[in-house]
Amino acid sequence: DPGADASLCGMAATGASGTNAVRYGTMRPNVLNLRVVLPDGRLLHTAGPGRQPRKRAAGYDLTSLFVGSEGTLGFLTQATLRLHPLPEATAVTIASFPSVGAAVACTVQVLQAAVPVARIEFLDEVMADACSRFSGMGLPAAATLLLELHGSRHTLAEQQQQMEEIVQQNSGSSLAWAEGLEEREQLWSMRHNAWYAALALRPGCQVSHTDGDGGGSAHGAVSATALPSLAQGYSTDVCVPISRLPDVVVETKQDLQASGLTGPMVGHVGDGNFHCILVFNSQDPEEAQRIHTFTQRLGRRALAAGGTCTGEHGVGLGKRALLQEELGQEGLDTLRSIKAALDPHNLMNPGKVL
Repeated sequence: DPGADASLCGMAATGASGTNAVRYGTMRPNVLNLRVVLPDGRLLHTAGPGRQPRKRAAGYDLTSLFVGSEGTLGFLTQATLRLHPLPEATAVTIASFPSVGAAVACTVQVLQAAVPVARIEFLDEVMADACSRFSGMGLPAAATLLLELHGSRHTLAEQQQQMEEIVQQNSGSSLAWAEGLEEREQLWSMRHNAWYAALALRPGCQVSHTDGDGGGSAHGAVSATALPSLAQGYSTDVCVPISRLPDVVVETKQDLQASGLTGPMVGHVGDGNFHCILVFNSQDPEEAQRIHTFTQRLGRRALAAGGTCTGEHGVGLGKRALLQEELGQEGLDTLRSIKAALDPHNLMNPGKVL
C-alpha cells in the first residue's frame, strides 16, 4: 500500500483519509490540536498549548485551517489525535454484482438504511480481476464491494442480516463472512495492493504522481521499481454526494471505455470518494493528452454533481484550475489572503494549491 508508511503530520497536511473514514471520519475531525512552525519561525499550537477538548467554540478553527494546507502555511511537527476504541467484534465480506451501477446503488442503500458500516470499498470488474490475480484470491471479474462491520457480537449479527438483505436486493452474490483476524487481513491485503495490481495490468510499470500532486506523506509518489519503464500510473481522486454517486460512477466508467484508457476504478464509496488508476505510456504524447483530458472531465463531472475535485489527495499543482472552479474567485482570493498573512514571503511550497 503506497500510503501505508504515511506519517501522522503528513496525513494531516494533506487532509488524508482511508478505508475506515466512513465510520470514524477523515483526518480533519480526528485532529484536536497541532503544533506548527510558522514561516517566520514562531511556534503555534492551533488549539492552545496542551489543550485537547473534544469540541470548542473559542475563536477561529486554526486546527482545521492547517489540516489540508499541503505545507503552504507552516510545518506540522506534532498532532494531538482523537482515539477510537477497538470494536468487540469485526466481520468482513465480499459481494459481487452484475454491474458497477448495482454495486454503487447497494452502497447508497446501505448508508440510507443507517447500517453502521465501518468500511465500504468498491472495485470495478477490471480492478477486481487485477487484484484477484495479483493476490491469488480467485475472485470473479465483476463489480465488487468489500464490507466491514464493527460492533458487539449481538449487534453484529443483526447488522450482518440487514446487510445480506440489501445486497440481495441489488442482485449481489450471497455473503460469506470472515471474522477471524487472519482471514480479514487477507481480504484487506488484497485491497491495499490495488495500486500494484493496477500497475501489473501493463508489465514494467512504475509509480508516477497522483493527479493532485499534493506532496504529502499519505498519498505521495514513491518509486515502485528500478527497472526501465515507459508505463506509469496516475491516480485520480474525486468525491461526490452519496445520492449522486451511482450516476457519476457509471458516467465515469462509460467515459473510460470511450476514451480507450486502462483505468481500473477503486474507491472509498461509503464517503462518495473514488479513484481511477490510469496506467499509460509516459512516452506517448497522444495517450498522455487523453489522460489529462479525461482527468479534467472527471473533475468537472464531480463539481457538476455538487462534489469536489479532490477528496483526499489534495490540490498540489495539478488541480489549481479546478480549485478555482470549485471555490469561485471569492473563495480563492480568501485563500490567497490567508496565505499572504501567514507567509508574506511565499516560502512554504510556493506554487502549490494557489
